[in-house]
Amino acid sequence: MPRAFILVLDSVGCGAAHDSHLFGDAGADTLGHIAEACARGEGDRAGLRSGPLRLPHLDALGLGNLCEASTGKLPPGLSRVNATGQWGYGVEVSQGKDTPSGHWEIAGAPAEFAWGYFPPTEPSFPADLVDAIIREGRLPGILGNRHAAGVAIIDVLGEEHLRTVKPIVYTSADSVLQIAAHEDSFGLQRLYDLCITVRKLCDPLKVGRVIARPFVGTNKSNFKRTPHRKDYAIPPTHGNILDLCAAAGRPVISIGKIGDIFAHRNTGQEIKGAGDMDLFDRTLGHIDSLPDGGFVFANYVDLDTDYGHRRDVPGYAAGLERFDARIPELLARLKPGDFALLTADHGNDPTWRGTDHTREHVPILAFGPGVKPGSIGGRKTFADMGATVAKHLGLPPTRSGASWL
Repeated sequence: MPRAFILVLDSVGCGAAHDSHLFGDAGADTLGHIAEACARGEGDRAGLRSGPLRLPHLDALGLGNLCEASTGKLPPGLSRVNATGQWGYGVEVSQGKDTPSGHWEIAGAPAEFAWGYFPPTEPSFPADLVDAIIREGRLPGILGNRHAAGVAIIDVLGEEHLRTVKPIVYTSADSVLQIAAHEDSFGLQRLYDLCITVRKLCDPLKVGRVIARPFVGTNKSNFKRTPHRKDYAIPPTHGNILDLCAAAGRPVISIGKIGDIFAHRNTGQEIKGAGDMDLFDRTLGHIDSLPDGGFVFANYVDLDTDYGHRRDVPGYAAGLERFDARIPELLARLKPGDFALLTADHGNDPTWRGTDHTREHVPILAFGPGVKPGSIGGRKTFADMGATVAKHLGLPPTRSGASWL
């Protein structure tokens, strides 16, 4: 019985979407702009990397081809090749450029509602929501209440948080409410419990995620976010590939943030890890052990959180190169009948203004023993990926999307 794997390189967009101007992102191009910056020497960092972007294994699968198809330009360092995999790009139909909307659509069931956002004003949150958070969370108050980058706002307000025990509550251009608190002085479980409470308060507003952002340290010189982040997502649209696998009794392994993104519904065995390379190790282990008919859904978030939002071109380039270097290990583990799909959920162009995601096409690379290589073109929705995996696994169709198999 066939097996399938969807691996999401969080934020690796491949060119501005047709509607990117509606999001302030006309001209964004995560992969293309990183490659161009590296060619100019702007991706160099002593002890980390230097020179043109080098992604030979992804390029062989068709990465250069799909970037050129998406934007009309071949990024420097990538090639136009007779690819060993199926290659194309996906166009998002959901009304967002964030993690849940991208993943839900990849899984074959796009969001069927408009996401709720908070305005870029100060304060950002409605007064009645703030009052409810303080009352139901039994808090002395909150700090922040504005759009902010997570690392920066902890540096600014972390010491006041330690003095007052008021959590730091902030948002961004995404449909999200984030709560940062000290793991020890505030308490990790108390932070999780608070996020559960706030998740319920945000449901009527259609806010995609409430995120716990724990940190440690004693002052702004040593504050550091910990790996104990937890996302509390609004429940996904029904009819996705996870729902279909569960209904058919298929084994499911969710790696990284997948469980959080899908509100832990039909996400099977959930695997966490300390960074992308650890998660990739765990992915390889589950490729070895996954029973026939099984499905692995993995998210690798470091490129987004560590480099995209921080507008760190050398770090992003080095992260891509680290991932590329491990592709041969993945290919060597695939068995006859396996179908692997590598993609992204949105863009996060580190050369772009601001610190938010960018509305972009996403790469689609599909491969495995017996998978016929070639172009699959520009797909009209990310949901075609979920639909294709469902067909490969012999499952009923997903809610949306059309298979290219």
